[in-house]
Order: sequence, then C-alpha cells, then structure tokens
Amino acid sequence: QVQLVESGGGSVQAGGSLRLSCAASGIPYSTYCMGWFRQAAGKEREGVAMINGGYGTTYAEHVKGRFTISRDNARKTLFLQMNSLKPEDAALYYCAAVPSYSCSYLIPGNFGYWGQGTQVTVSS
Repeated sequence: QVQLVESGGGSVQAGGSLRLSCAASGIPYSTYCMGWFRQAAGKEREGVAMINGGYGTTYAEHVKGRFTISRDNARKTLFLQMNSLKPEDAALYYCAAVPSYSCSYLIPGNFGYWGQGTQVTVSS
C-alpha cells in the first residue's frame, strides 16, 4: 500500500520560511519521481517542483529562487524548503509520486500517488 504523508505546514508571516516533508512508503522510492503541488482555495491544483530519481529538478516559475526541493532516498523522504514566502504561496501543499520512467511535466495528471496535504498559511 502506497502512503505519502506530508508534514511541516503552518502559519508564517510574509518573508518567513517553512520546510515541508513527505514520508513515503510502499514504493521503491529511489526509482520514483517526486513532486510538490499546491491548491489554494477556489483555484486549481498547480505544480510547485519535482525531482527525479537522478536528482534532476524542475520548478514552477513563480517559486524559482525561493523554494528548493530535495530528497533523501535512504530515509524515503521528500523535502521542500520554502523561503521568502508570500501571501500568494498560501495553499494546501501535496506530495505526489510517479515512476521515474513516466516523469515528464510538472502537472497533476502525470502523478499517480498523492498525499493528503499539509496547510501553509502566509500572512501579510
């Protein structure tokens, strides 16, 4: 059974930082492409960043230079370091997974496994 469990969300002021984590189980983690997505109230889910098994990364334009995705294959954990947070970054953040051979675009439809999400709130 595949499980992706996010943690690390919370409330911060604009300009602050948060580090999200996603613990994975039930998949051969090192061979999976992992991604972070987010969904704000009333908006569609959008890609934030992804990292493949070879540690190659892709970022959405609106987070480049502020967010860093990383993974620890030994601990089967995915991270998202978020710095210089803005009110528009507030959303429910999801961890997602797909086999690396299917890793292509940073869009929700390309990922088959999802966590339940962790809430990020940014106040101005």
